Amino acid sequence: MNIIIQWQKHTNDLRQTLVPRISYLPFILERLHAFFTESLIYPDVRPHQAWFTYENVPLKWHYPVGLLHDLFCGSKLLDHEPHAGSQADLHVDTTHGGDKNEEEESERPDAPWKLVVHYSSFPQDQLIPLDEEGKTLIDLYTNNVKEADCVRNGTGKEFMKLSKDNSIALWRAVETHDRQLYNTINNKLLFPPGVTLRHIPIKVYLPTSSTALEDAPDVGAPKPGSIRVVQTLVTPNTPTRQPQTLGTALNAILPTIFPSRRSPLLAQPVLHGAVAPMSAPVKALGEAAAYADGFLHVVVVMMA
Repeated sequence: MNIIIQWQKHTNDLRQTLVPRISYLPFILERLHAFFTESLIYPDVRPHQAWFTYENVPLKWHYPVGLLHDLFCGSKLLDHEPHAGSQADLHVDTTHGGDKNEEEESERPDAPWKLVVHYSSFPQDQLIPLDEEGKTLIDLYTNNVKEADCVRNGTGKEFMKLSKDNSIALWRAVETHDRQLYNTINNKLLFPPGVTLRHIPIKVYLPTSSTALEDAPDVGAPKPGSIRVVQTLVTPNTPTRQPQTLGTALNAILPTIFPSRRSPLLAQPVLHGAVAPMSAPVKALGEAAAYADGFLHVVVVMMA
């Protein structure tokens, strides 16, 4: 699944490109910078110094693009479920604004996602700075892959067994969106011979509502745009040796928000731009629906 990015400086100057949901915002900075250079006040600014906001909230660039979209636009799926899973647009602009019609249009889940790109006043207290060589992004991605490997098998040995060439190729596959190359290497991590799967790598993302945060430990007063991540060990099977489903896992992790193991009564789990079924086995989801870092990134969307 892809997100359509629209670049626009003037009414008659509109361009588009497709970005996979499993990709990352820094991958498009060079193209955006080239497009906006003549409009920048500071001509010496470098591409890696840019950062994005949505509704005045800085976007964590080390989160996959699809996860970011689900975090901020996932609630629209509940009102337009026939569109769930469809392609969403990402409209990047350099100014805030928009009239009433644009606001109404943005309520559609498949409408352009209007972001603002900034080249000054970097929020040091909210975002990790990028470096010009891209090493920070590579390091953060690699650490996430190692963590996912540790969760699956109890150790990170399978990732450490990868040759240097395979490790480099894994990142290159993510960067160039080469699914075949990625699967070739990733399958070594997912299905290592003689190793029994212990846990499913999963992270659950909560809204800023104080009600939704009741189950999360050490939570203070939520701030606008803040994101709470809950992570725990989820086994492939329940204690009764039944296949663990997304519903049973969420009920164990967040019982206040998911009091039922079968039906979403208070909230819906959103994954890859679609409402995920509570009956889906987490083992199968981990193999087929994990992001490029090996984790299932599930966004909790509260129901009206």
